[in-house]
Amino acid sequence: MLNNRLCSMITLMLAILLIVPAVSGSGALKVVCTTSVIMDPVTYIGGDRVEAISIADPTLCPHLQSDIIPNRIQLNMDFIKGADMFAAYNDSNDRQYNMPAVNDFMKANNYGTVSWKTVSKLPGWNTPTNSKLLAGQVEGWLAEKDPTNKTYYEERLNNYTKTFDAVEPTADERKKLNETKVVVMVWQQDPVKNWLGMDVVNIFAPEFYMNGTKTPAKVVDDINANPDKYKGVAYVIENMQSGELAKGIEEALKDKSINATRIIFTNFPGSLKGTDTMADVLDYNKHLVLS
Repeated sequence: MLNNRLCSMITLMLAILLIVPAVSGSGALKVVCTTSVIMDPVTYIGGDRVEAISIADPTLCPHLQSDIIPNRIQLNMDFIKGADMFAAYNDSNDRQYNMPAVNDFMKANNYGTVSWKTVSKLPGWNTPTNSKLLAGQVEGWLAEKDPTNKTYYEERLNNYTKTFDAVEPTADERKKLNETKVVVMVWQQDPVKNWLGMDVVNIFAPEFYMNGTKTPAKVVDDINANPDKYKGVAYVIENMQSGELAKGIEEALKDKSINATRIIFTNFPGSLKGTDTMADVLDYNKHLVLS
């Protein structure tokens, strides 16, 4: 009887020893993302193996969040100080605002030095093609950090890319889009021209872009000087995160009897109701110009 009990105890202890490493290593990866653009593929591809947060508010451009970002970091300090990965798109906003804010927080609190995973050689994210390329890099980061779940991440990546196939314009939609003339904010030019295939008559941009030659005021001057160039323009497309820039352009077109409508595309998941994912964002923008 004693031997049987001893054997049972030994068996139980061995079972516990086998379980403990699995439990200690089974916690979800904690990933700090600079923006929801990165957080979206991280959370989708990571599934239940990953937890993620976004530093920047998706409704505003990071350069307008000098007071907001530090507060968001403080609210998530417990998550950030124990994070397994820090991920950034690494555009100018990340380099100037989001990444330094996290680096400074970690340094000031003696939590260590941040090693960033950064996107390489992508011209943007707001087209299906670029979003898929971004997702491929994200999957690589997760698989490198957590090779045990590599197959899981690969399967999730495959499903994620299919969400962008589902928002591609139909043949009838593409025909309509190809015939639609627009004036567009420069940060939305790529999806408008190269994905949706719309006829971009002109672009507008903040003062710092192209030495101020494409400000809304300059576009208004061009409308007044060359009204025939703008005949048939249907939309003036803003970029939500950049603030309202193009009211004057819309008004100038209407003054020339060109009945263009000013609409606002978004650039970040989570910025509007119904735009939880990047595929949702692209679908939302597409339907604004198809309505």
